[in-house]
Amino acid sequence: MTTLPYDGRVTPSLPAPRDRRTLLRAALGSTAALGAGLTLGVAPAAAAPRSRAPRPRTPAEALRELLHGNRRWHARHQRHPHEDGAARAAAVSGQHPFALVLGCIDSRVPPELVFDQGLGDLMTVRSAGEVLDEAVLGSIAYGVIELGIPLVVVLGHQSCGAVAAAVHADETGERPPAHIDYIADRIRPAIDREQTGPARIDATITANVRRVRGLLAAEPDLAARVATGRLAIAGARYELGSQLVRLVA
Repeated sequence: MTTLPYDGRVTPSLPAPRDRRTLLRAALGSTAALGAGLTLGVAPAAAAPRSRAPRPRTPAEALRELLHGNRRWHARHQRHPHEDGAARAAAVSGQHPFALVLGCIDSRVPPELVFDQGLGDLMTVRSAGEVLDEAVLGSIAYGVIELGIPLVVVLGHQSCGAVAAAVHADETGERPPAHIDYIADRIRPAIDREQTGPARIDATITANVRRVRGLLAAEPDLAARVATGRLAIAGARYELGSQLVRLVA
């Protein structure tokens, strides 16, 4: 079994008011009900949706399913699960993703494809270089706290342009244009200064995954779940050349 990189550190809590969560759940429930009522002229399915395979419920089960899916992708034996009409109909009543992937915005690394997962299987949050901000943190917290997702994967990738931009800015002193400097500033603490050239960029990609994973593990609400075994936060890299995902220790 793959060992998950748990980090049980706990830091002072940032409050997440329960009434706000209640309102959010109510709003999402209303939206689902409204969507169910708008048929757009499509007749209801004649048969009940097929039952899905058992949802992974533990961090280890969730990670195992992701890695198995990636091996299918690598071998070009994808199953493309949960895309049929029955799965689409079942998704109207709610969502039960078994893992959350925080990945980069790179168009070559869509989590549902590289892990061979389907509709409702993954919650994905994407930002350049896996950079954290309040919107990203709030999205992850929603998935873990409100939906009970047992696994968060921070997924970096080979040849990350955001990391390359951060390294370039650090080496030259040039400021990236527009809001890209925000991304570069948040990746900068992960820069591996023991390496040079392309090796520095590659090493920084891995170091950035570790850093983001550590920052998430220090979030009080997430740390509490890690400490009790309900949640694991894993780091991983996707290699564009091999199409394989490898865990980052």
